[in-house]
Amino acid sequence: MSCYVMKYLKSKNDSSSLSFSSPEFDFLLPFVCSFSSPARRRRPPGLDQPPHPLLPQPQFFVGIDLHPGISILFKGLLHCLITSWHIKVSMASTTSPLLTFGFCLQFSLVLFHLIVHGAESYVSPPIRRDLRSSQLLYDCEECDDGKDQNITSAAKLGNRLHGKDIDIIATYSDTSGGVRIKRVKMKDLSTSWVLENPVDRSHVHLQKDSQTLKDSSQSGTILQDNVEHSEVLHALNLAKSPVKLQRLVMRLRRRDLRTALLIQQDKEADDQIRLAAIRRSGGLDTTLKGKYSIWRRDFENPNSESVLNLMRDQIIMAKAYANIAKSDNETTLYNTLIKHYRESQRSVGEATSDAELPPSALAQANAMGHVLALAKDRLYECSIVSRKLRAMLQSSEENVNSLRKKSGFLIQLAAKTVPKPLHCLPLKLAADYFLNGYQNKGFSDKEKLEDPSLYHYAIFSDNVLATSVVVNSTVLHSINPEKHVFHIVTDKLNFAAMKMWFIVNPPPKATVEVQSIDDFKWLNASYCSVLRQLESARVKEYYFKANNPSSFTAGADNLKYRNPKYLSMLNHLRFYLPEVYPKLYKILFLDDDIVVQKDLTPLWSVDLHGMVNGAVETCKESFHRFDKYLNFSNPKIYKNFDANACGWAFGMNMFDLNEWRKQNITGIYHHWQDLNEDRTLWKLGTLPPGLITFYNLTYPLNRSWHALGLGYDPALNQTEIENAAVVHYNGNYKPWLDLAIAKYKSYWSRYVQYDNPYLQLCNIND
Repeated sequence: MSCYVMKYLKSKNDSSSLSFSSPEFDFLLPFVCSFSSPARRRRPPGLDQPPHPLLPQPQFFVGIDLHPGISILFKGLLHCLITSWHIKVSMASTTSPLLTFGFCLQFSLVLFHLIVHGAESYVSPPIRRDLRSSQLLYDCEECDDGKDQNITSAAKLGNRLHGKDIDIIATYSDTSGGVRIKRVKMKDLSTSWVLENPVDRSHVHLQKDSQTLKDSSQSGTILQDNVEHSEVLHALNLAKSPVKLQRLVMRLRRRDLRTALLIQQDKEADDQIRLAAIRRSGGLDTTLKGKYSIWRRDFENPNSESVLNLMRDQIIMAKAYANIAKSDNETTLYNTLIKHYRESQRSVGEATSDAELPPSALAQANAMGHVLALAKDRLYECSIVSRKLRAMLQSSEENVNSLRKKSGFLIQLAAKTVPKPLHCLPLKLAADYFLNGYQNKGFSDKEKLEDPSLYHYAIFSDNVLATSVVVNSTVLHSINPEKHVFHIVTDKLNFAAMKMWFIVNPPPKATVEVQSIDDFKWLNASYCSVLRQLESARVKEYYFKANNPSSFTAGADNLKYRNPKYLSMLNHLRFYLPEVYPKLYKILFLDDDIVVQKDLTPLWSVDLHGMVNGAVETCKESFHRFDKYLNFSNPKIYKNFDANACGWAFGMNMFDLNEWRKQNITGIYHHWQDLNEDRTLWKLGTLPPGLITFYNLTYPLNRSWHALGLGYDPALNQTEIENAAVVHYNGNYKPWLDLAIAKYKSYWSRYVQYDNPYLQLCNIND
C-alpha cells in the first residue's frame, strides 16, 4: 500500500507544483516497494533511474526471512513518514523533519509491541534445517517474464544448484526469538538438507489455506486427510532420487494398510460388544415385577448346590493330598486328611442339593479348608499334584465305564422281566376262566369279524393289562364304537387270561375277538422261514450263548438277543396279515405299548396312492435312516437299497390287504428272511425286515397321527405328545414298569381300571 501511495505522490510531482524530488523521497520509494510484497514486482513506473546510493542492494535480502513484527515495524514507519511528508508539503508546514521522524518511530514501535505481544496464536518457529532460496527482487520490466513461469518442483531448483560451490545466507530464529544470519557453503551441507523453492511453497500454502476455508464446515477427519495429502505431495516433490521416492511410497502404503487394519479391528470389536449387549438384554427376565435386587431372599435358589459342590471338590483334593502325604511319610497330616475326608463323605452321602446336607456341613467344609491349606503349604508341588490328579481321573473314568455297562445290563434285565403284579394278573384270570367254564362258551357276533365295512384293528400281544389299555383308549375316543372290531392274538400261555379279561370287562358296544397263535395250523416251519430259523440249533446257540458271558458287555448284548419278543412268533405275525384275515380289505395294526388319544376312523379314508403300508416316518436329519438298521457293507443290501432312505415306525400302521395280496408282500418277506439266515444283513427285530419288505411301498402319514419315543426320550415336546392321535412307548421304559419316565406315565395310567377287583387283588395300583 505504501508503495502505491508513494508512486501516486511521485506522479503528482510531475503535474503539480508540489515537489517530491528530495533525496529522502527518492531514497524511500524503492525501499518501500521492495518490502510491500513477497512476490516479485516490476519496478514502479517513472523510476527508471538507478537506485539510491544509500539503499542496500537487492542481494542484501537474499535468504532473509524477516520476523513478521519487524516487517510491520518497517511498514508502519514508512507509512507514517510518507503521510507526514505529504501533509508538510501540502500545508507548507515548518515542522522539523527530525520531529516528524521521531513521532513516526514512536508510533511504529507501539504498533510493533501490540502485534508481537498481543497475538496469542503466534508461536516462534523452530530452527529449520532446510535452506530457502529467497525470492530475488526484480528491478526491470524485462525480468517480469519470469513471473509467468510455472515452477512446480522444488527438486528442480536443487538439481540446478547441485554441484555448485556457492555461498548461502541462512536465516533462522533462535530460542529467544531473535533473527540470526549465517553464511555457509553449499559443499559444507549434509545430504539431509534440501533446497526449497519459496514460490512453489507459497503457492501450495495458498491452495491449502483456500481449501481449509472452503471446507471449514466439514469434519476434523476430512480436514486432517486434506492436510496429510498436501504433506504427501510436498514430500514427493522433495524426493531427490527414485530410491527415496520408492521408500516414501512404501512407507505411506504401510501406514495406510495399518490404518485400515486398526479401523477394521475397532469395527469388529464394536460389533462384538453390540451383539453381546443384545444377547444380555434378550436374556433379561422382565416378567417378575417389583424384584429390584438380586440379594433379596426372593432370589435364593432352594436347589442350590454351591456348598455341595465345594465339599465334593474338597473330597477330591483331600484324597490326592492324602496319597502324597502317605508317600512322603507325613503320618500326622495323612491321618488328619483321612479323618476329614471320611466326615465329608458321610455328610455328602446321597445329597443332590445344599438343602439335603446336614446342618454341620458348612462347618465341616471350613475345617476341611484349613486342613487342605496346611497340606498345600507342606506338600504342594505342581508336577506331583497334576500327575496324581490325572491318575485319579483315569481311575474314575474306568469306574464310570464299568458302572455304565452294569447299568445297561440291569436295565435290559429289568425291562424283560415280568413284574410280580403283572405275573399275578394272568394267573388269577386263567384260574377263574377254567373254574367258571368259559372255555366252552361260544362267541357271538361272528358276522362282524369278517365285515369289511367296519373298522378292524389287529393287536398281537401276551400282555393282558397293556392290551386292555389299547382297547379302552380306542373305544373311549371313537365316535361310533359299535363299528370297531378288535382282533387280538396271543400265545397259548396267556389265551385264557386274555379271553377272561374281555369277558369280564367288555368294552362298551365294541367287538373283541381273542385268538391263539397255536390255532393257525398253516403257520408251520415248512411255510414260515423265521419259524424254521427259530427252531434251528444254530439260532438257539446264537440267542442263548449268554449263559456264561465273558464280560458285562457281552452279557448285555446277548441279553438283548434273548428278548422274548424276538423269539416269539407273535412279533413276526404282522407279516402274515392277509393269511390271518383273508376276508378283510384294510386293517389298522396297533402295538400293545401305545395309547390312543383321538378318533382313528379318519385313517380308513386316507388314500395310500397304491402303497401297501401307511406309517409315520421317523427320520430327522441323519437319524433313523436305513443305514442305522441294515448292514450296507453287504452287497445284497447296498445294491438294492438307499442308505439315506427314511425309516418309519411299527406301532400304528394302516395296511391295504388287497394291495398286499397283489404284490405278494409275504413272499418278499420270506425271500429276505432266507437270505439273512446267517444274520449278516441285520441282527434282530422286525423293523429291519419290515423296512426291506415295504421298501418303496410305504405311504408317509402326517406326524400328528403317531408320536414316538415315550419309552426312551425324556426330552420330547409336550405339546406334540398331547396333540398326537397315538402315543407310543417304544423303548425299554414301558409305562407298566417302575423304569417308566414319570412325566409320561400319566398318559397311559388314565386308561387303567385300578378299581377292578383283579387289579386290586394283584396289588396293581397307580
